[in-house]
Amino acid sequence: MDVLTTLQQWYLSQCNEEWEHSRGISIGTLDNPGWLIEVDLAGTDLDGIPFTGRRYGIGDNGHPVGRNWLDCKVEGSKFRGYGGPEKLNELITVFLEWAQANLKFSG
Repeated sequence: MDVLTTLQQWYLSQCNEEWEHSRGISIGTLDNPGWLIEVDLAGTDLDGIPFTGRRYGIGDNGHPVGRNWLDCKVEGSKFRGYGGPEKLNELITVFLEWAQANLKFSG
């Protein structure tokens, strides 16, 4: 199954006539160039679950080096993933692998 279909299924599994009215998933672009994905974890079973960040291609100054970079972390109750212009699939995959490893969500 492709990652977009799996992400859609995870999103739908969170919809309870409450969560989706004030929470959700945002996907956008960056001017580096690159992608960002933000998943609001509040009200989900992932809220409070430890996440070991995944990061590469980031320089000592905290800025991306080239186009092959990725930075995923959980801050507060939000999963935040940032990556180069060809990293959208990987950003979503990082989130889904973490979700699948910590939930009874098969995707």
